[in-house]
Amino acid sequence: MTVLVDDPLWPAHGRLWAHLVSDESLDELHAFARANDVPARAFDLDHYDVPEEIIPRLVADGAQHVKGKELVRRLIASGLRIRARDRRR
Repeated sequence: MTVLVDDPLWPAHGRLWAHLVSDESLDELHAFARANDVPARAFDLDHYDVPEEIIPRLVADGAQHVKGKELVRRLIASGLRIRARDRRR
């Protein structure tokens, strides 16, 4: 089981946001998100958008903090990545 979270670099709604993904399965990702009170509305096809202030809690509960490029590389390798062009359908 590996849940990953990257650096909070994405500004929106007056705060910075990061991505939470699994490199194994969406079931694992959803279970981890539920266990950490990440709302279902934060899910975006292959990741959750999470605010920077909860990252320490996610890491304390087992998420691995990685750089964005590493997160994307591992998400692609898992076969779970949804490409940007496929999101717009």
